[in-house]
Amino acid sequence: MERPQAVISPEYCATMARYNKWQNNGLRSLVEVMDDDALRLDRGAFFGSIWGTLNHLLWGDRTWMNRFDPALDAPETIEKGVGLTETTAEWSAERLRVDHVITKWALGIAACDLEGDLHWYSMLYKKAFTDSKALCVVHFFNHQTHHRGQIHAMMTGAGQTPIDTDLPFMPEN
Repeated sequence: MERPQAVISPEYCATMARYNKWQNNGLRSLVEVMDDDALRLDRGAFFGSIWGTLNHLLWGDRTWMNRFDPALDAPETIEKGVGLTETTAEWSAERLRVDHVITKWALGIAACDLEGDLHWYSMLYKKAFTDSKALCVVHFFNHQTHHRGQIHAMMTGAGQTPIDTDLPFMPEN
């Protein structure tokens, strides 16, 4: 079966980078006040806990950014992703750093940067892949939204009130 094609623009990338940062800032404000045991409680999610999912998301963002720009640091294997950071302070600092890298990258994209193929290696499947750059960028932002949705549900179940997730409610800055 042929892979789906994606048609996206630099404006899409900039908007989604802003959305990513906005959502992660909202999560960070909750993580900073939550009890560590509540963060690490296995809630039956794919990566177990809120903490495991937060770290996996950070791992995924670093992995994809390395694929888009190999000059950026590559993370550990997926198995180590759920334990990428050990403390909320470490996670918060790394999340801020990675969101800055994503934003800078997205604001620097030109339409021609989204054309052609991306050749990348999956540590999970232990094989090389080739997909359109545009499809990989859409996947990158979709992966973030997917896992933040899981985190949102787990935090709600833990008695927290995450911020709205709808794009039309995103602040202007």
